[in-house]
Amino acid sequence: MLENKFKRGFSEERLEAIPEPKVRRDARGFFILTLSENAKVYFEDYYRFLERTYDRALVERDRMIALIEAADPTATETLAYYRAQAVICDLLLRTVRRFYTDGSNFGVVMTPWCFGTVVLEKVEVYRDRLAKGEVHDPLISEYPFFVIRYIDEIYKKSLLDLFDFPEKAFQMRWQYAELLKRYSGMLSDITTRLQAVLTQVKQFGT
Repeated sequence: MLENKFKRGFSEERLEAIPEPKVRRDARGFFILTLSENAKVYFEDYYRFLERTYDRALVERDRMIALIEAADPTATETLAYYRAQAVICDLLLRTVRRFYTDGSNFGVVMTPWCFGTVVLEKVEVYRDRLAKGEVHDPLISEYPFFVIRYIDEIYKKSLLDLFDFPEKAFQMRWQYAELLKRYSGMLSDITTRLQAVLTQVKQFGT
């Protein structure tokens, strides 16, 4: 559980009750073969990884907020660095919460390195939206240019530290967002066709 209030989307009890062929069980527990890598991922390992990452990001974000509040208001460069780090931590925390609590899509379960590249891409997209003025982030304050510049400089190293990954973890991009969209579209289309077939079957039976 995250912060003693956010629960796992797929608890063991829920997995036992779901007739899902992609989910299997062995002596170590429930696992799934992931969509993007076809890798074996145990649910317990996945959630433990998210919990550890969340705790590290929460501590780091709180540390940055404390430094921002204690800093000299005229120290523009220093404040911009603290704010950039806080923005990265904040986005990571939001992403972990969303994936951790999702109990409707098995596609959110993945290997740690794959999850890392998902967050990496989210930071890059968020940075672009900040630069275009499409989103307002209270952590940015009145100096967006300096904060965005520091995000560009530090985001990869910051995420590697927060995930406790080696540098090579980000050498491969899994393009997971696109995979999820593609599979979601395919599943939606299959569901629609099945519903149409069932409707026809019912009509023939009447």
